[in-house]
Amino acid sequence: MTGPADNLRINSGRLWDSLMEMAKIGPGVKGGNNRQTLTDADREGRLLFQRWCEAAGCTMTVDSMGNMFARRAGADPSLPPVVLGSHLDTQPTGGKFDGVLGVLGGLEVIRTLNDLGLKTRHPIEVANWTNEEGTRFTPAMVASGVFAGAFTQDEVYAIRDREGRRFGEELKRIGFVGTEPVGQHPIKAYFELHIEQGPILEAEGCDVGVVTHGQGQRWFDIRLTGFESHAGTTPMPRRRDALLGAAKIVQAVNEIALAHAPHAVGTVGVLDPYPGSRNVIPGAVTMTVDFRHPDDAVLADMKARLEAALDKACAEGRLEREVSEVFYYPPVAFDPACVSAVRRAAERLGYKHRDIVSGAGHDACYIARVAPTAMIFCPCVDGISHNEEEDITPDWAAAGVNTLFHAAVETAEIVG
Repeated sequence: MTGPADNLRINSGRLWDSLMEMAKIGPGVKGGNNRQTLTDADREGRLLFQRWCEAAGCTMTVDSMGNMFARRAGADPSLPPVVLGSHLDTQPTGGKFDGVLGVLGGLEVIRTLNDLGLKTRHPIEVANWTNEEGTRFTPAMVASGVFAGAFTQDEVYAIRDREGRRFGEELKRIGFVGTEPVGQHPIKAYFELHIEQGPILEAEGCDVGVVTHGQGQRWFDIRLTGFESHAGTTPMPRRRDALLGAAKIVQAVNEIALAHAPHAVGTVGVLDPYPGSRNVIPGAVTMTVDFRHPDDAVLADMKARLEAALDKACAEGRLEREVSEVFYYPPVAFDPACVSAVRRAAERLGYKHRDIVSGAGHDACYIARVAPTAMIFCPCVDGISHNEEEDITPDWAAAGVNTLFHAAVETAEIVG
């Protein structure tokens, strides 16, 4: 399949201006963004994206999960679209590029096609997936998950945030319950551009990451229960210190990940002791565990090792435990043809590139269940993400979107 001419490039200045304009919505306290899903700021960002898409001649449809699809018509309207996308929602202390680059990069592909007067055989669409981050409504990526059949709409609508507000009610409040049934949107191929969120590409001087796989994930909620008592009068051998047990699990999680180097990672992101008084031995602790690896058998072994560590810590500390696996999805191998299209695009454009595995979860990991899918990574400074200091350069952004343009247009087939 022949791609666009080697000299075709997107308008990098316009792309950067759009990124900076979107970053004005939901500003953070340190220069980043706080545009959490289904908030007023999310609504404002969605409306700006919709205005830009309509100005570029696109039609917009929204499904019942609030997923947005902006379509540039193809020469044959009966054909399924090539979809480009990511998300506009952010972490509470998020950066200006996580997710947003993929959405506005997709819009820039359409704007560039308009500038060049090029028509594609297949329509090209830009998608904004709802609640990718999962910071306000857990778990992450639920809207693309419903689209792919991993969750039901009813169960996601019922999820509550920390203030008790339901997902479905908030989606309705911001006016983005669409009329299209979720999951009934055909896709020929899906390409997602995203910042790497890690240090590899920058460290190796690469312009583009060709993402071949996505790591699988297992998330656990754990509660350890001992007995709270006086810190000054309870002898050490008589204590049932839940926090001591939790500390052993933190250490075990680290050791489990190191045992499966180099791809495994393990994190305890939440550790909440009760009652939280300096002179009371903690009687209970709630905590989270996050395991990731691109091999499902390794993920299963990590889970088994966690169970063994919990058995040991509870026996030693005379503790009780409650464990629930709150999130799991298996590793993803992206579509070979789509991955090859990305690799050809990077080569055609002369970019230094390398194959890479995604350590983070992305909407692409769910969409890969229902459509041929690939991802493109852009370097980010020091690998920092989920932090307001997250940063990329205009040249990195342009390289990522140029690669996206060439891969997408090759797949959508130029007809004139």
